[in-house]
Amino acid sequence: MNFAQEKQGASRFTGIGIVIVIHVLIIWALASGLARKAVEAIKGPIDVKVVEEKVKPPPPPEKVVPPPPDMKAPPPPFVPPPEVQVTAPPPPNAIQAPVSNTPPPTREVAAAPPPAPAPAPAPAPKPAKITAGMVCTKMGKPEVPAVNWSGDALFKVLATVKAGRVSSIEVTSSQMRGGNDRKVQRALIAAITDTLQSTYECPGDHVFEQEFQFRIE
Repeated sequence: MNFAQEKQGASRFTGIGIVIVIHVLIIWALASGLARKAVEAIKGPIDVKVVEEKVKPPPPPEKVVPPPPDMKAPPPPFVPPPEVQVTAPPPPNAIQAPVSNTPPPTREVAAAPPPAPAPAPAPAPKPAKITAGMVCTKMGKPEVPAVNWSGDALFKVLATVKAGRVSSIEVTSSQMRGGNDRKVQRALIAAITDTLQSTYECPGDHVFEQEFQFRIE
């Protein structure tokens, strides 16, 4: 048996145990120190602060402005008027007017003149003469009939229009130079009537005047 090897193994185990013990002591010392510091930190003084609420100051009181002083002058003191006794004068003696028996003069009243008669109303204005050219849109010229007569003839007629056509005519005046032949006059009037009723177109209802002149040589 080798005693040298046993001594080396025992010394090795002894060194390892010593190292382990040293480490345990160091760990215990560190743990106990840190725990104490933690307790001291916990036991430290607690600082408590009281937060005061800010209260708004009350508004300043409103200034009361006194009313302006009355600058009116005081009324004058009342002074009673002196008492004055006024005596009324005695009434004069009434004088009676003399009574006259003569009647008062009478006044003559002139009679008012009769009112002047009212002026006669002005005559109504005559209606303006209406000619065929004012109301007719189409007019013709009568043909001269074949008659044994020579001279000048002028006829004025009054034509009545109904619904745009001449319905009747009236000869208002006639003049014939070259002899007053009844047969020729009737022939000329018939030519005028035929022309008015067949060729004249006058829209509406009218009454118009028209002149017709003939010259036969």
